[in-house]
Amino acid sequence: MISRIENALCRAVEVPTALLVLVEIFVLLAGVVSRFVFHHPFVWSDELASILFLWLAMLGAVVALQRLQHMRLTAVVSRVPPKVQAYAEILSVAVPALFLAILLPYAWEYAADEFYIETPALGLPNIVRAAAIPAGAALMLISCALRLVRFDWKKLLSVVAVLAAIAVALFFLAPALKAIGNWNLVFFFVLLLAAGVLLGVPIGFSFGTATLAFLMCVTKAPLTIVVSRMDEGMSSLVLLAVPLFVFLGLLIDMTGMARAMVAFLAGLLGHVRGGLYYVLLGAMYLVSGISGSKAADMAAVAPVLFPEMKRRGSNDGEMVSILSASGAMTETIPPSLVLITIGSVTGVSIAALFTGGLLPGFVLAVALGVVAWWRSRDEQPGERTSGKQIGKALIVALPSLLLPVVIRSAVVEGVATATEVSTIGVAYATLCGLLIYRQFDWKRLYPMLVETACLSGAILLIIGTATGMAWALTQSGFSRQLAEAMASVPGGGFGFLMISILAFIVLGSVLEGIPAIVLFGPLLFPIAKAAHINEVHYAMVVILAMGVGLFAPPLGVGYYAACAIGQVSPDAGMKRIWPYLGALIVGLIAVAAIPWLSTGFLKT
Repeated sequence: MISRIENALCRAVEVPTALLVLVEIFVLLAGVVSRFVFHHPFVWSDELASILFLWLAMLGAVVALQRLQHMRLTAVVSRVPPKVQAYAEILSVAVPALFLAILLPYAWEYAADEFYIETPALGLPNIVRAAAIPAGAALMLISCALRLVRFDWKKLLSVVAVLAAIAVALFFLAPALKAIGNWNLVFFFVLLLAAGVLLGVPIGFSFGTATLAFLMCVTKAPLTIVVSRMDEGMSSLVLLAVPLFVFLGLLIDMTGMARAMVAFLAGLLGHVRGGLYYVLLGAMYLVSGISGSKAADMAAVAPVLFPEMKRRGSNDGEMVSILSASGAMTETIPPSLVLITIGSVTGVSIAALFTGGLLPGFVLAVALGVVAWWRSRDEQPGERTSGKQIGKALIVALPSLLLPVVIRSAVVEGVATATEVSTIGVAYATLCGLLIYRQFDWKRLYPMLVETACLSGAILLIIGTATGMAWALTQSGFSRQLAEAMASVPGGGFGFLMISILAFIVLGSVLEGIPAIVLFGPLLFPIAKAAHINEVHYAMVVILAMGVGLFAPPLGVGYYAACAIGQVSPDAGMKRIWPYLGALIVGLIAVAAIPWLSTGFLKT
C-alpha cells in the first residue's frame, strides 16, 4: 500500500517538474530570439522564468528526496557496523522531516504575506511564486513520512527519542549558550552541523537544521527569515543556468557529440606513450566547456576511453586517479556550475569568470600531463592512426568542438546572458543530434528532464539553506571577526590566498563545492577585495582549492563518484592518486602566485 502511494506521488511530482524544465528552455530561448533576432524583447519572459524557476527548484528537491539523491556524505557511515548504519539511515530521513515540519507553517505564513505584492510585468500576486516553498516543503514532508513508516518501528522510536532528547537539552541550555556569545557558533555550526553531515544527513537539511536550532535557541529572530533567505538564495535568475546546463550535459551525451570529440582526440594522440591519458585530460577540458557538471563530464568520457586504456595495460587505480584529478582540474572551465554559483552569491561578473577560468584549468592540465607521462612510462603505445582517419574524425567532431566556442562567444558578444546561453547550447546540440549525428532518442528525453530537475533541486536546496545559514553567521558578527582574523594573517594578500587554499581544500572535502562556495564566498570575497586581490583571481584560486578537496580521498565525494562512473573499486586508486593531487596543488600555487593567469584576458 505504501509503495503504491509513493509511486503515485513520484509520478505526480515528476511529470510537472519535467515539463517545467522544458518550459524554462522555451521561455528563455524565446526571449533571446525576440530580443536579438526581432529586436522586440518580451518584457515578461524573465519574470515568468523566475516564477517557474522557484517551482522547479522546490519540486526538483522533492524528486531528489524521493530518489534519495540529495547530496550527503556517506564515507564515515559506510565504515561503521551494519546495525549502526541502520540507525544512521533512519536519522538521514528523520532530520529532514523535523526540519520541514518546523519550517512548514512559517513557509505558509511567508507565502501568504506575498499575496499583497504584485509582479511588475505580469501583474500576478507574488504568492503564485512564493507558494512553491510551502508546497515543496509539504510534499517533501509527506515523502519523508512515507519513508519513515517503512523502517523498523523500534529503531525509529529510538532515533525519535534521541532527537527529542537533543531538543530538550537545547531548550535548557539556551541561556548558557546565549551567555557565551559568539562561541555558541562553534556548537551550532561546527559540532551540530558536523555531526549531521558525518552521520549522513543530506547536506542541505543539515544546514537548515543547524540554522533553525541557532535562531530558536539564542536569537529572537522570526523563523520566517529562514524562508525569505531560502527564497532569496534560490531565486537568483543567474542560477537558472544550473538546470539548463545539466540538461545540456545529458543532451551531448545522448546525441553522441561527446563520443565524437573523444574519438578525434584518441586518433590524434593515442599512438604516443600514455597518449590516452592526454586524451582523457583533453576530453575532460573540452567536455567541461559544454556540460557544466563534473559527473556528466566523467560519465561522457570514462565509458569511451577506459576499455581501450585497459586493453593497453593501464591499471584500474591509475585510470580512476587521473579521472578524479581531471574533475578537480576542470572546475574553472566555463560554464562550470561552480562559476555560475559563485557569480550569483558574490556579484562577480559571470562573463569575467567564464573568461578567467580557461587558463588556470589549462595550467593544471599541463601539471597532470607531466605526472601522466611519468606514470605511463611502462605502458605500450597504441597503433598510429593515419592522417586520413584523423581528418575524418576531425570532420565528424567539428560540430562538437565548436559548441564551447558558440557558448562562450554568445556570452562575450552580448547575444545572450550567462543564463540564456545554455538554451542556445541546447538548441545547437539538438540540431546536431537530429541533423548531423542522427542520434536523438526521444524515449530518453523524459528521463533526462527528470534527472535534470532532480540534480538541480538537490543543488538549489543547498544554496537556499546555505543562504539562510550565511545570514545567521553574518548577523551574529562572525563575518567581522573572520575579517579581522584573516586581515591579521602575515604575508599580505598572498598569505591570505594561502590560508584560503587550505580552508577551501578542507571545505571542499567536507561540504562539497557548491555548499562551501555559497556559505563562505559572501564572507571571504570582501576580505580579498580589501587585500587588493582581484575578485576573478580569488575566485579561480578558491574554486580550484575546493576542487582538490572535493576529489581527494578519503572524504572527497567526487573521488567516489569517479570510481562509480569508472566502475573501479575506491581502494584501487587510494595509493595512486597522490602524485596527481600533488600536481594539482603545485599548479594551484602557480595560479595563486601569478594573477595574470586568471586576469590576463579580461577586458579592462
